[in-house]
Amino acid sequence: MAVADRTSELARARRLIFEDQLGEAMTVVDRVLAGDQAPHDRVEALTLRLITLINLGKAGDLAAALDAGLAAARQVQDPAQYGELQALAAIVALRAGSLDRCVRALVHGSRALGAVELTDEGTAWGWHNLAMAYSYTGFHGHALAAMEKAREVAVEVGVPTANTDFAAPQIRLRLAVDLDHRGDSEGCQRILRDIVHDLERKQKDDELSRLRPIARGAMGYAVVRLGTLGVVQTGLEAWPLLESAGMSTRAGDLRTLGAVCQAIAERRPIEAVARLETATVAEDSLGGAEIHRLRALAHLGAADYRLAYHADRSAFRVAVAQLDRLRDLFVEGVAALLDHEDMVRRIDFHRGEALTDPLTGLPNRRYLEEHVSKLFKAGGHAVLGVCDLDGFKDVNTVHGHLSGDLVLQRVAGVLNRVMRKGDFVARYGGDEFVVVLPTTSAGEAREISRRIVAAVAAEDWHSLVPGTPVGVTIGWAGLQGEDFGSVAAAFEAADHAMLRAKAPRPRAAS
Repeated sequence: MAVADRTSELARARRLIFEDQLGEAMTVVDRVLAGDQAPHDRVEALTLRLITLINLGKAGDLAAALDAGLAAARQVQDPAQYGELQALAAIVALRAGSLDRCVRALVHGSRALGAVELTDEGTAWGWHNLAMAYSYTGFHGHALAAMEKAREVAVEVGVPTANTDFAAPQIRLRLAVDLDHRGDSEGCQRILRDIVHDLERKQKDDELSRLRPIARGAMGYAVVRLGTLGVVQTGLEAWPLLESAGMSTRAGDLRTLGAVCQAIAERRPIEAVARLETATVAEDSLGGAEIHRLRALAHLGAADYRLAYHADRSAFRVAVAQLDRLRDLFVEGVAALLDHEDMVRRIDFHRGEALTDPLTGLPNRRYLEEHVSKLFKAGGHAVLGVCDLDGFKDVNTVHGHLSGDLVLQRVAGVLNRVMRKGDFVARYGGDEFVVVLPTTSAGEAREISRRIVAAVAAEDWHSLVPGTPVGVTIGWAGLQGEDFGSVAAAFEAADHAMLRAKAPRPRAAS
């Protein structure tokens, strides 16, 4: 396939995604990936494949698709493409329940897109997807700013459909319902009215059909959601808009909740409650609190004030839970920063690139061997420990290698924090770390081992890699010049001790 043909096919695939024709878009992308591609085209194709999988709700395929896209993007080093992939990485992390990774990806994506000097339509779409990621996470102000940036870039590079392609009323919709969840129903109404007025203008100017399907669905939901608050819109039919929202998972969520809203607005609260009992929607579509808030409004319509009160309190509790998680993440982030600063101070004497592991900042295997060699020559003795991570393979399988890198970085900080002054920590390779404890007895080594195991277990792995806890197993060996000719021999002995520690103990006969 010629370069021009590939570029045309990829542009067509992005337009098909825009129009919610996801099956056809995936066919086009797979056809491009099956042939020879220029590096930039391969990144674009993998990005579009990831977007399609996200919209189809294919959660099990996202980590591998993201890994493939990021690996290709690192070779190309295009900040616009990398920024868009980081925006998508934030959505993938949020879907997996990791707010930690989500926020990291948002920051990386924003910085990468902000570094783009020569903008094009791809840059505009990068800002668009970053705005969506911000919106799903609840950073509504950042989302609106990023979408405005997307629109500015689109106008600047001459995209003729900038005003419709980058309208994104779903961002304002999520902001409106979030305000209602937290008790500001007046603020919610103001934004919903603004969306409805925008809908009326686009109907008048015959622009409605040119909007993204999901954007039309968001406008339809704004109409019926106003009805739940007692504001009836005459002359506007919401359901045709909801039906035209497309086939993505979020479009289905809008229709599911839109039917509930319509029942509440039309004073059919029992039907609304019944629909909510069977409703299954993604938390990031309109926020995890939306079902609780609609249940409260339905009970209110049925004059069941006790149940309405309890449902409303649940809505508020769910709405602020993410804010609490962000506060915890801030505290953990500061602690990790302090760990990193301390580690930098302790290893600045061997900061040379050849002696430092680029991922964790720890000394690498080469520096470990030099350190032990010097210890031998000085006639010293020490204890060497091999620290092997438990559950790390599951992290890479379930959450992808980017998440695995974050786990390794955090473990490096934990090890550095636990070590005493004069102890030595290095990354040996893969998920194995080595610690060298000079002039240490076997009892002291056991105490250090206990500290390491406890510190790793105490980390909040659920916020980083939900459902895949990380632990550590340690094997120890004595390290003396007359016994070992090299660090490899000491490592082998400690490695065997580690494997014995990992092995399941035989069960006693009954």
